[in-house]
Amino acid sequence: MENSRFRGPHLGILAVIFTVLFILGLSFVITFTPGAPHYPNPYDAPARVTAYFREHPHDVLVCTFFQFLSAIPLGLFTVTAFNRLKFLGVKAVGPSIALLGGLLVSSTMVVSSMIGWTMVFPGIATDDGALRALYYLGFALGGVGYSVPMGLLIAGIAVPAGFMKLLPRWMVVFGIILGVIGESSCLALLSPVLTALIPLTRFPGFIWLMLAGFMLAKRKAHSAVPSPALG
Repeated sequence: MENSRFRGPHLGILAVIFTVLFILGLSFVITFTPGAPHYPNPYDAPARVTAYFREHPHDVLVCTFFQFLSAIPLGLFTVTAFNRLKFLGVKAVGPSIALLGGLLVSSTMVVSSMIGWTMVFPGIATDDGALRALYYLGFALGGVGYSVPMGLLIAGIAVPAGFMKLLPRWMVVFGIILGVIGESSCLALLSPVLTALIPLTRFPGFIWLMLAGFMLAKRKAHSAVPSPALG
């Protein structure tokens, strides 16, 4: 008799580990205290950007350490979700889109973390031009380079899961909305106003991945609705 239960890492636990590690890293550079130094954005004055990394190297180092670690459970989540959707009978392109998106997110997280690690070395931190160039590159990879492929990961799971009835309808709609926001966040490269689309993908995305990880079916249904070609 064919085994009807998928065997692999628990998606929900992987999503929780990813979220906890990522937010733990952010806790070292994000502050809500009025007047306290804050992690710079690309549109701050250049002097503020360079001053932050010279004055807070330990905070940046610990942040990049935890965000580097968080890329590993996200990569495991991605390949596990891809294989589970295939196991559950999805024959359309959706799981492959999710696989592409998730692996891109993990890759950009690793690279942006290594850039942050490089920036806090004394010889780099004292070179204004090198520091700013690395900062802008790291921000792009960790910003749009995160949110656009994250939109692919979420939509690539949500759409076929909706057709196959593997997730509740509200989760599917939530996922599609996040996918659209994630893809739209590429416009932040053209306008600073639209950088708000990056956290609108990132933080609700944590919630969606955790919920999907615990809710996505593990067993094959006795009768499944075939997914369309674009699912």
